[in-house]
Amino acid sequence: MRLAFWRAGKDKPVVQRAMARPVASAQKPLAASDSGDLDLHALGQALMRRRSWIIVPTLLALVLSLAAVNMITPRYKSEARILVDGRENVFLRPNGERNEERSALDAEAVTSQVQLVQSRDLAREIIKKNKLAERPEFDPVLQGFSPLKSLLALVGIGRDPFSLTPEERVLEAYYERFTAYAVDKSRVIVIEFQSRDPELAERVANSIAEGYLVLQQDARQQQAKSASQWLSGEIEHLRKRVAEAESRVEDFRSKSSLFVGTNNTTLSNQQMGEINTQLNNARALRSDAESKARLIKEMLQSGKPIEASEVLNSELVRRLSEQRVTLRAQLAEQSSTLLGGHPRIKELKAQLADLDRQLREEAGKVSRSLENDARIAGGRVEGLTASLDQLKKQASSTNGQDVQLRALEREAKAQRDLLESYLAKYREANTRENIEAAPADGRIISRATVSNTPAYPKKLPIVLIATLATLLLTSGAIATGELLRMTAPRALGAASPEEIAPEIAPEILLASAPEPVRAPAIAPELPVANLAEADHVSEPTLNEPHADAPRMDAAAGDSEIEQLADELVGAAAAARKVAVLGTASSESITLTALTLARLMAQQAKVVVVDLVASSPTMTAASVDPVAPGLAELMQGEASFAQIITKDRLSRVHLVSAGRPDFDRAQLQSPRLTLAIDALLRVYDHVLLDAGTASDLPAELLTSQARAVVVPEASMAQDARALMCDQLKAVGFFEVTMLSKPCESSDAVEAAPRVVAA
Repeated sequence: MRLAFWRAGKDKPVVQRAMARPVASAQKPLAASDSGDLDLHALGQALMRRRSWIIVPTLLALVLSLAAVNMITPRYKSEARILVDGRENVFLRPNGERNEERSALDAEAVTSQVQLVQSRDLAREIIKKNKLAERPEFDPVLQGFSPLKSLLALVGIGRDPFSLTPEERVLEAYYERFTAYAVDKSRVIVIEFQSRDPELAERVANSIAEGYLVLQQDARQQQAKSASQWLSGEIEHLRKRVAEAESRVEDFRSKSSLFVGTNNTTLSNQQMGEINTQLNNARALRSDAESKARLIKEMLQSGKPIEASEVLNSELVRRLSEQRVTLRAQLAEQSSTLLGGHPRIKELKAQLADLDRQLREEAGKVSRSLENDARIAGGRVEGLTASLDQLKKQASSTNGQDVQLRALEREAKAQRDLLESYLAKYREANTRENIEAAPADGRIISRATVSNTPAYPKKLPIVLIATLATLLLTSGAIATGELLRMTAPRALGAASPEEIAPEIAPEILLASAPEPVRAPAIAPELPVANLAEADHVSEPTLNEPHADAPRMDAAAGDSEIEQLADELVGAAAAARKVAVLGTASSESITLTALTLARLMAQQAKVVVVDLVASSPTMTAASVDPVAPGLAELMQGEASFAQIITKDRLSRVHLVSAGRPDFDRAQLQSPRLTLAIDALLRVYDHVLLDAGTASDLPAELLTSQARAVVVPEASMAQDARALMCDQLKAVGFFEVTMLSKPCESSDAVEAAPRVVAA
């Protein structure tokens, strides 16, 4: 299907239907041969001679069928549609399912939902809600006693209504007028209901759709209630088991003296660790003292200068060393004037020898002190070793008890974890039970409306079928009788057949009006309304800003396009998909879409999809003018990451139709709808720059979308209102008519640039 929009002040040719009439060519009569061939000319003459036997029954059937269809009480049909998406609010899912992807519904699941719509429980609720049992249309007994129906019931042709209960009679009439089926290759369920009262048909169809959703919500709430009741009982039982398990752990620990110290270790293990640390320190001290004492002894025995730090750090050794240096200085000074045998020189040398002796004695004392420290450390090592051995023996005797304690602790921990998980599930189930409107597996995408055209009986098809059937039956009966007469055996000696002069039968034209075609949900073409027809069209009430009701009292500083941007952002999910189209030039439509997107991008994530061509406006706005587009994506030559570019002046993301000279047939691919759906999952709003939408699939633009119309400035007011009605008729659930195209001066200055995620 394609959308075709008209322009104000221009006429559009109306397609006329013409039926080609067959022209009968002159045929030569075929004489009956001796072999018994049929004479078609004689058969035609027989039909002409008995044409009254054909015309009269045909006219009678025509009159009777017309009378019959006018006597039958008409029924009006209303239709509602439900989309079974199987989605659930992510905030209401259990914690374990929030990171899991829900699998798509299959055909069997949708068929099961159709059976749920047709359930008798739902039917009883609808009958009770709309009081169908009080209407004679649904309960034949309320119409009174019919002798004809009773007679037919006696002979077994019909059913006696008195043999059924009132509920069965109403249910039978309800299901006779109710139809539910799934649309092929989709998850949409169609609900149709017929009634003599068009308002009742509309009300019951909507009640069925709403009752189906309520039935699902009640089922979910009942499921949550049952889960919470079961979990409540299990939680009480688990609390007792957890208390018993923890009590057994503490009793066993106190009996076995397996008390826990710091770092979650037992006291015995903690003591073993501390004693082992002290033992290592004592061994290190002993080894260090022994090494230092041995080094000092070796220096004393070898007569080398004592350069050990323990000796040099002694206060006495430092004083002796200072005196020795002083004496050596005096000796050197006196030796310059006195000989070696002088008493002063001898005295100084004796003092130096005495100082050296004292230094060596002090070093010996330090060596003996270190040896004593080593012996003390050795005694400490022996004591700590004995204590460690004793603790090891004690720990080996308690290992079996420790194993039993760990087993009891594991059991208590398992019971405690199970109790905590049940408590979390109980809180979730209790919360879901208390929610007034639990999410359903479907949503109503099209509500039923009051129909003014009877759905039953189909007058024209019934009259045509009855008339043509009578015509064919009478013609066939006459032709059969003539054929039987012509092929009957003749007596011997009969005269030769009479030669019949050939005559060309006049041309017979059977003018029959074709069966009216019922308009589909989205019309392939909307005809232009004449001025006379426009007089009968009432102006629709459109959401502002519209052409038929422009907002002249807008606040200062707020333009029409800014108010529309605020309205679309405020609508949130109701305006996620917006188709920008109209009768103005393509550049004006593109500029309007880009300006609207820039305004909306200040508050939401917006992407503009070019479905017309690579316009100069869109190319100039993109940071990558040569990037691939939807055509390359449909051919598999590019990915989503490659076709999405950024606007130079705002946070808006752009998707072009394709590189120059691309094949526009790629935009007819069904994958384009999947690509738009993928963008709807990522962005808050998707704006489709559809131009005049002359060669785009209607389902792509109208499916769950709003329309923003950019008209020509010269477009008349009544033409704008009529165009809004036509756009709503093709599937847009809301239409906004701008007063004029967006000019380049209205372009929005960009918000601060934001790098795309």
